[in-house]
Amino acid sequence: MTINPVNPANPAHPVLSPSDAALRQGFKYGNKFMLLMWRLGLQHWGMSNPYSGYIMVLTHTGRKSGLQRRTPVNFAEIGGDLYCVAGFGALADWYRNLVANPHVEVWLPDGSWSAGEAEDISGLPEEQRLPLLRQVLINSGFAAYAAGVDPRKMSDAELAALTADYKLIRIHRTA
Repeated sequence: MTINPVNPANPAHPVLSPSDAALRQGFKYGNKFMLLMWRLGLQHWGMSNPYSGYIMVLTHTGRKSGLQRRTPVNFAEIGGDLYCVAGFGALADWYRNLVANPHVEVWLPDGSWSAGEAEDISGLPEEQRLPLLRQVLINSGFAAYAAGVDPRKMSDAELAALTADYKLIRIHRTA
């Protein structure tokens, strides 16, 4: 993923390359489909396997609107906590919403709900961050490959370089 950190129109928001902008748009359409599947109670159909990925729905509060938003994200459960990745980094609206208000709810593929607190742990030392990031990317099925990441074959150095802009989120369930 290629992010240009300087946007002349708005320096606070990075610019994606045209191919990454198209990829992001494709994920937005896919997210709408996944949310529909969840609402119909069909989240077991293709939403929890190594090919499509392990997907949960994250309910968060809009930083500007204050409205509840739902975003499907790939995840990994490690040590009782849930981990997910904002592959478009600080550009992702759901990530910016979590930074503004870390209180979330998660809806897991088995239909269970949990309240939680989200925390950006992207600043962890590489030896702690990379194994967590790698597992989330492995659990993401085709999504990592669509973004040009092969988490099973890349070295730690290659993975660190390619995912430097990714945001790693830990969700500690509180209820």
